[in-house]
Amino acid sequence: MTSLQQPTDTATDTDTATVPGPPLPRLDGRWTARVARSKGADLDLVHGWMRSPHIEAFWHQAWPVERWEEEISGHLAGDAILPVLVDLDGEPFAYIEVYRVARDRLIDFYPYDPRDLGLHIAIGERSRTGRGLGRELLRALAEGLLAADPACRRVVAEPDLTNEPSLRAFTAAGFHGVAEIELPEKKALLMIHPREPGDLAL
Repeated sequence: MTSLQQPTDTATDTDTATVPGPPLPRLDGRWTARVARSKGADLDLVHGWMRSPHIEAFWHQAWPVERWEEEISGHLAGDAILPVLVDLDGEPFAYIEVYRVARDRLIDFYPYDPRDLGLHIAIGERSRTGRGLGRELLRALAEGLLAADPACRRVVAEPDLTNEPSLRAFTAAGFHGVAEIELPEKKALLMIHPREPGDLAL
């Protein structure tokens, strides 16, 4: 496994200018997904979750509710990140951010395809971690994003290298660790869930 610290050759601005914003993953069965709202119960839920120690330790976003309102509103107004709430059996389970790699800082770390999608995940309640539900959701999200955008070849993630439960969950969900990368706030593992085995190669 390599360690990436320097920018790599990437797609051109022309390639990415017409790429649509990130889609809502297509989930079924026990899982449902919807776009998070920047006010009301959705805002309160995300704000509360982000103050939980098991999330704050890796997200570092235990912000005041006003800042979270601005954050979610900004995502909804743009085409880089889609804020998503996922329910399990009708109950709130996780906050997800789906992003286009072409509009993310990861463009400096690997030769991305313009339609590549990435995701961040925060499981809301600590009591629901460590039970295999995270890996089940991660697999459903990866497959749901590939279904939502047939032109997407890869779903990527960059979990913190010190977050061993997260690394295990991503691996069990079909993500492959391809390179260690240095981000300002963490050393991360670039992980890829390919549509086809050949899409894993960088």
